[in-house]
Order: sequence, then C-alpha cells, then structure tokens
Amino acid sequence: MPELRAVGWAHSFPVANGARAARVWTAGHLESLDWARDDPDTVYSVLLAVSELVTNAHVHAASTAHLVLTWDGRCLHVSVADADPRLPRPREAGERATSGRGLGIVAALADTWDVRPGENRKTVTACFRPPGGGRTRQGGPS
Repeated sequence: MPELRAVGWAHSFPVANGARAARVWTAGHLESLDWARDDPDTVYSVLLAVSELVTNAHVHAASTAHLVLTWDGRCLHVSVADADPRLPRPREAGERATSGRGLGIVAALADTWDVRPGENRKTVTACFRPPGGGRTRQGGPS
C-alpha cells in the first residue's frame, strides 16, 4: 500500500498586509512542488484565487485572512478562513461594478470549491489539480 504523504503551509495576513503578500508567500511555497515548474497555468490560477480569497476576507469580513495551502499529491487545497460567520455566495456583478466577481473567478479557476461554516468564522477552500497529477520534489518539505 503506498504511503500517504501530504505537505502544507499556513500563514496569517492582517488587513494591512493585503493580497500581494499572500501571493508572494504562496508563490514561494509553490516552488517546492515539481508540477508547478511545468504548469504555469495552474500556478497562475492558484495565485489569482489566493488574491481573491484573501481580498474577500479583508474587504467583506474586515478580518485577518488565515491562509492554508495543502498538497496531498492530487490536489492543492487553498483555504482562507476569516472572522465573519456569514457564508459568501457568488453573485452577478453589474457591467460597471467594481466588485462582486471574486467567488465567480475562484469557481471558474478551481476544480472544486466549497465554504464551511464555523463558530464565529468561515473557511473557503478551492482545490486545484494539476494536469497529470504531481508530486513534491525529492528532498523537499514533508
């Protein structure tokens, strides 16, 4: 039976640090995954989703965004928790609207996504499956 190995990272981004810091942090960790080198489209999708989810936590919850990345060998799970228990819903943004597209973007980019309620918080998780699977680099984080 094959051994199950997963790798993950977690970091909190206060409102003042913003989505840019979360993208830079995420990009650094993606470098340890072999598939990321060969799949710039999925990397770009992950980074855009991180931006949207962290921005949503900051704007709609006025909260620190708690970002967790987990690679389980098949899917990179991108989870962002914030301090607002209200569950988000995708919505139709008007033609001239400057907001309201974040979850729609995440839904379009991710293979799957969901939201889980918690006590005084919620977590939105998106799953990204690179084409052909992937693995962690030999000697990389475990």
